[in-house]
Amino acid sequence: MSFIEFKNICKMYPGSDKNTVENFNLDIEEKEFIAFVGPSGCGKSTTLRMIAGFEEITGGELYIDGKKVNEVAPRDRGIAMVFQNYALYPHMTVEKNIGYGLKNMKMPEDQIKKKVDWAIDILGLEEYRYRKPKNLSGGQRQRVALGRAIVKNQKVFLMDEPLSNLDAKLRVSMRTEISKLHRELGATTIYVTHDQVEAMTMADRIVIMKDGIIQQVGKPMELYDHPKNQFVAGFIGSPQMNFFDVTVSGNTVKFADGNTITLSEGMAKKLGGHQGEMVLGIRGEDIKMDAQNMDLHSDNRQYAVITDTEVMGNENNLYFNFGGTQAVARVSKYEISQIGDRIDFVFMPSKMHFFDKETGINYTEM
Repeated sequence: MSFIEFKNICKMYPGSDKNTVENFNLDIEEKEFIAFVGPSGCGKSTTLRMIAGFEEITGGELYIDGKKVNEVAPRDRGIAMVFQNYALYPHMTVEKNIGYGLKNMKMPEDQIKKKVDWAIDILGLEEYRYRKPKNLSGGQRQRVALGRAIVKNQKVFLMDEPLSNLDAKLRVSMRTEISKLHRELGATTIYVTHDQVEAMTMADRIVIMKDGIIQQVGKPMELYDHPKNQFVAGFIGSPQMNFFDVTVSGNTVKFADGNTITLSEGMAKKLGGHQGEMVLGIRGEDIKMDAQNMDLHSDNRQYAVITDTEVMGNENNLYFNFGGTQAVARVSKYEISQIGDRIDFVFMPSKMHFFDKETGINYTEM
């Protein structure tokens, strides 16, 4: 039995005729770091709140460490939670904020002090010990909120978009701190975010949700390289995967603007005989412009004119119109092109994905 088990979990709010979360099935192993990601309103925070006991489960069963917890009070589920809103007590110092929950649990003062000292040390808060929240930065407040959670020594940590209020630089440093903390504590962590970069860099596995339904579960690179549908393909990765409306006939792929490419034998086999109108997807880094690939795949050589550029430092994004839509190629910082330049390129034959135009199913991953 897995450490946390979701069996057909559903959530329907009063007055609604549709589930906010629909038949959610998932097994989470002990000490895993799981990220729930998806657009706003997809049900990820609602699912987290059902685990915590803050939302009633209207269908299905939830097990934590082998025990069904549907009717168990939040305080008895062995869970610590960190919110987007830090919810610190403004009149209390850092150490008192961290130790307040332990005081409510009637823990002896000497044990409280030992745990608070440990949390302050591990989170690098010693110099802020006697400060109040108003005198702390956003990142420092976030660390205090984490400290308040970790001193309870629970087996499960739930985090609901804890970094969304921080600036970009702080988010990067706090991602590292939370990942390090997870490894040191060995607790099972479920982390909700709308930021796919956070999920990709922190999680052991990612759960992608849309409209209350799980779209795909997998390791970060599994989702990136082998998306099961067009939604997952477009949600994971920055810049987003390029999508083109195409018609497949035999081994020929025809784009909306009349350009054509020929499928490799391997890709034709992956397609499994599917023909007709589809959506072709390819990531920006798999649109190649170097001489070696241009020679190797010369039969499928295309050209376009650059309409915009993004210089990212370690790489460049080149935008151009092709196949009836705007596309982006992700190239090295040494491949410098300007707006108005003509570029020649090829699509890497093994890196293309073909999606059903209606259902979004990825034919190449079936």
